[in-house]
Amino acid sequence: MSRSVLKSFYCNEVSEGVGAKVRRSIGSMQMRNFKPFLLLDHFNVDPSAGFPDHPHRGQETITYMTKGQFAHQDFTSDKVGILNAGDCQIMRAGRGIMHAEMPVQGKSGENIVGMQLWVDLPKHLKHSEPEYRDLRASEIPTVTPNDKVTVKIISGKAYGVENFQDLSYSPVDYYYYTVQPGGSFEQSVGENYNSFIYLLDGSLEINNKTYDKFNALFFDLNGNKITGSVPEDATSPAEFVLVAGQILDQPIVQHGPFVETSKDLIYKAFMDYQTASNGFERGKDWRSKIADGVKEDDLAKLK
Repeated sequence: MSRSVLKSFYCNEVSEGVGAKVRRSIGSMQMRNFKPFLLLDHFNVDPSAGFPDHPHRGQETITYMTKGQFAHQDFTSDKVGILNAGDCQIMRAGRGIMHAEMPVQGKSGENIVGMQLWVDLPKHLKHSEPEYRDLRASEIPTVTPNDKVTVKIISGKAYGVENFQDLSYSPVDYYYYTVQPGGSFEQSVGENYNSFIYLLDGSLEINNKTYDKFNALFFDLNGNKITGSVPEDATSPAEFVLVAGQILDQPIVQHGPFVETSKDLIYKAFMDYQTASNGFERGKDWRSKIADGVKEDDLAKLK
């Protein structure tokens, strides 16, 4: 049985970071959270903007790049990492991390585009040690079941192809679909998994209703798959992410970059950050190499 749409809405562009623009679906007033998911941003960042040094605690982030290059550095290492189009980065903030995420200013001057998803950490892991890893485009299989559908399996199983990755402690399946006009898709989702679609481009028909780009669709739990199609008369393919995650049954108390299970723990997170203690010791006087931006010509000496 195909799942029905529980809620959908258009995602307006808002300011975030320093001069950056994002379209926020999860984490907005329309959908505060969708367990285990805390936030989903579709970022489209001018090369001169970005997300300079800032903290996190209590969540995991999954960043998937669709265009351009992003530089990343945190206070656990002197190394600067580079994400290219098609790459994915998984970061566990745990008890505390400070990092910077800045676009690489290429000669073309084009914006940097991608998706960042926040996933809640179980209470007993919120104070684990921070870590991150990269999943390169070459490690992400692509399946083409027919001439109308292409799926990049960041994690999960689609059309008989498996690529299960530990994107987060809570199991998460993540797919990037491209469906041509006249094409249709069918994606299985797990029982007790919340699932959603965010449409980056084109239009998509689900349950006899058409949705245009920049819409987010959240599904009920009343089925074991999600199905949809692109109208035959559409002028372009539909590009969308389809994500499903096992529901994590615990309270969510979030304030900015800190996610805990009670207000007292949020107050403590701010105190720990301000006093550089209990996970933020390395943040005292720390400043990333990329805080002021990254130019393409600087990449060789930053690595």
